[in-house]
Amino acid sequence: MTPNDSTPSKPARRIVLTGGPGAGKTVISQTLVDRFPDRFVRVPEAATQVYSDLATRWDKLDTAGQKRVQRLIFAHQIQQENALSLAHPGKTLLLDRGTIDGAAYWPDGAAAYWVDLGTTLSDQLSRYDQVIWLETAAALGIYDGEESNPVRFETPTDAVRSGQVLRELWRDHANLYHIGAFVTLEDKVQAVIEAIGVPALNVR
Repeated sequence: MTPNDSTPSKPARRIVLTGGPGAGKTVISQTLVDRFPDRFVRVPEAATQVYSDLATRWDKLDTAGQKRVQRLIFAHQIQQENALSLAHPGKTLLLDRGTIDGAAYWPDGAAAYWVDLGTTLSDQLSRYDQVIWLETAAALGIYDGEESNPVRFETPTDAVRSGQVLRELWRDHANLYHIGAFVTLEDKVQAVIEAIGVPALNVR
């Protein structure tokens, strides 16, 4: 199987948390895994790993560099998903972003992203069982930028705009949920739990 194989078997259920910077994807996914380790396995954000390994970030690269890094992120995302899915067939993968998120950062637009990677939006949507779009806290004026993630470069306005782009990219998924911004993290965690739809998890 090549790194860019976009249609592997899916022995584990996959739930994506997506949204703009500051939406709480990382904290919420880790919180759920910590609370329910027998049920969930976390798939960490590939972009943060790749940018950290390269000691750079998106806004510091030229166009060619941005494309090269997005290809690396896509390949690493699939590698992680496949490895964890096979290693934990009885658990649900909780993903901090999915393969489609990279289209929001492709310099030539989403359509060119799919062509370059030799896949389609439809194929990538089919990888995932559920998608939960989270509105960034920047919409409420709560945003710490690169303080919580050194590879983050977006301003509060950029964070909101990025979230809107991602919401549009994922809009055709058959099991897409929208969760607005919350002042408290716990309220947002509970909203995600409800969206997942497992009553037994509705405990604090």
